[in-house]
Amino acid sequence: MRKVSLVLFGAVLGAGTATVATQTHLLSSTSAVAASAETYRQLSLFGDVFEKIRTDYVEKPDEGKLIEAAVNGMLTSLDPHSSYMDAKSFRDMQVQTKGEFGGLGIEVTMEDGLIKVVTPIDDTPAARAGLLANDVITQIDGDQVQGLTLNQAVDKMRGPVNSPVKLKITRKEAKEPLEVTLNRDLIRIKPVRSRVEGGDVGYIRLTQFNEQTYDGLKAAVDKLSTEIPGDKLKGFVIDLRNNPGGLLDQAVMVSDAFLDRGEIVSTRGRNPDETQRFSAKSGDLTKGKPIVVLVNGGSASASEIVAGALQDHKRATVLGTRSFGKGSVQSIIPLGGNGALRLTTARYYTPSGRSIQAKGIEPDQEVLQDVPDDLKGKDETKGEAGLKGHLKQKDTEERGGSSAYVPPDPAKDKQLIAAVDLLHGVQKGAANTVKSTTPAPAAPTQN
Repeated sequence: MRKVSLVLFGAVLGAGTATVATQTHLLSSTSAVAASAETYRQLSLFGDVFEKIRTDYVEKPDEGKLIEAAVNGMLTSLDPHSSYMDAKSFRDMQVQTKGEFGGLGIEVTMEDGLIKVVTPIDDTPAARAGLLANDVITQIDGDQVQGLTLNQAVDKMRGPVNSPVKLKITRKEAKEPLEVTLNRDLIRIKPVRSRVEGGDVGYIRLTQFNEQTYDGLKAAVDKLSTEIPGDKLKGFVIDLRNNPGGLLDQAVMVSDAFLDRGEIVSTRGRNPDETQRFSAKSGDLTKGKPIVVLVNGGSASASEIVAGALQDHKRATVLGTRSFGKGSVQSIIPLGGNGALRLTTARYYTPSGRSIQAKGIEPDQEVLQDVPDDLKGKDETKGEAGLKGHLKQKDTEERGGSSAYVPPDPAKDKQLIAAVDLLHGVQKGAANTVKSTTPAPAAPTQN
């Protein structure tokens, strides 16, 4: 049974391939470097091939698509994270990183070819209209949904704030289909979720690094610190499992939230003068409470920046399985009205100067999950080292991916249980470098 989940804004974040940094530059002819005679010869070859296809291909080709395919082929030949985005993909990426959009506020999934509601988001048009989990959407504005892809259905439900959309849904309890008309509203994706674990531990899950992440983290720490009296609060679990990354500045701010001083991350480009260093400012949101960071094979890029910074400063114990190993920075370069380039422009390094490219963050304590039989063999991510054309590191042993499975039932989540147990036994300022010596079962991936 095929299941694909997507929050209603039409952009899918791929684990381990998320952009770490969004930096905006416009291409300029003044920055062009004089090409060699050989380069001009190759460009002439491209022109000859393009003209031959345009005039002699068996059917008239779309010339614009030919150019886009050529540009994308050039970029994807560099590494797995460089690519061309057409205008729509660029808009979707901007929506994704901003974390807000005009929509209905429902998380939907495709199951057996049907568009099914996973859950309505609180205080959104979908929740106010009474949509329920497991409702099946059969029509959108009178058009049949069957036969559409998940992204196509999502695109039809997105739109300008205050514009109407009519849905027809079927519900097990209802004999007749239900028709509801909703007005789209501004939906904000909450990349931070939190709760109290064990009565005295603050659990904070970061699902991505968009423009809302730091503010969400701060609100979660404040809320948990109020719910758990200071003398009772044992510490915080920061869950970065299956978080594919996002914005570099948000990774820096989240790391800074737990650090008083020191370097957080540095980025080094092709030229030495392109090196940038990001350092922590005074002030720890948790006032020095112990921290455990959870990572797994789906923790990539910005997640690894946070885990690496807190690990190097011995501010947190990193627990779980080895992270994805994406140690490169992508810049987003707009091309006027013609989309944008996603171009790898730098590698990043943790405070101790280590690159995790194609290696990942090794946890201080390795804890493996119990994998259901039907998921065994499907729980391992390829990791950066398993991606074709990934950036190589000289004189460095590459490491493959690890498990990305997280049990849906917290009571069966061995990594979370181990983190809470660790905090119950950790005193403020305790060392965070003890490696687990007990092997655990093999590990899997989140749906």
